[in-house]
Amino acid sequence: MNALTHAGEIYEMLNKGQFICSNSSNNRISKLCEILDDNENYESLYEYFRQINLLLEKGDEYYYFSRKGELKADLERKLEAACKWIDIVDFFKTFDNSFASGYSFSPSQIAVEISVQAVLKSKADGLKRIFKMDEKTPYAEVVNKIVESLCRDGFAEMENEILKSYKVLSSFKYLEELINNINIPDEVQHEIPE
Repeated sequence: MNALTHAGEIYEMLNKGQFICSNSSNNRISKLCEILDDNENYESLYEYFRQINLLLEKGDEYYYFSRKGELKADLERKLEAACKWIDIVDFFKTFDNSFASGYSFSPSQIAVEISVQAVLKSKADGLKRIFKMDEKTPYAEVVNKIVESLCRDGFAEMENEILKSYKVLSSFKYLEELINNINIPDEVQHEIPE
């Protein structure tokens, strides 16, 4: 199979900042992941995209693009986005520490937990500020906004429309790795406000 015949489809998906995940319910995405899982295909597509300054990156069961030579403005935008995602991952891990790739959930279930967990409620209030929502916004609306963001950025997808349930995709590991790679030396830890 000539992997380059799928280059356009891969480009269309990844250039929008999306991920190609192995556990996606979308057959098209799963097929692209199978193509990329083949080392020969990956290498030829990596070289193909490298020529236009796109780096085809391989994560644990997911693929994405990064770019060579980021501009300072791009780095600042990425840092802001990373901070937002750190807060979102923290929120979901507070909801359930096993929240990870393959996890199924419903926004209504999370909204109910907010009403009984003070720590989760506090984190939801913090996310209201990040998403520029009014203090009086109902928590169900906040959760829906967060889940919408997860889906839009390729970290979750709707699993069942009738039950309004979602599945966390393997690309969520990207966020977990981002957070796990943050290293704060002991000597500066006391300088960070809690």
